[in-house]
Amino acid sequence: MVRKEKATICVSCGINLIERGYARFPCPQCGNEVGRCAACRHQSNSYKCPGCGFEGP
Repeated sequence: MVRKEKATICVSCGINLIERGYARFPCPQCGNEVGRCAACRHQSNSYKCPGCGFEGP
């Protein structure tokens, strides 16, 4: 069984996910939780899943 941990930092910029507007969602490829801050979401910065390397907008 794969242990899934809650994302606590933005995978795009590395800041803590404490401000309003952040998102946590499962990676479309492996299901690991990916976290993104509001600024990176708003700017459509790319992200890379730390579990499998999937890259998304």
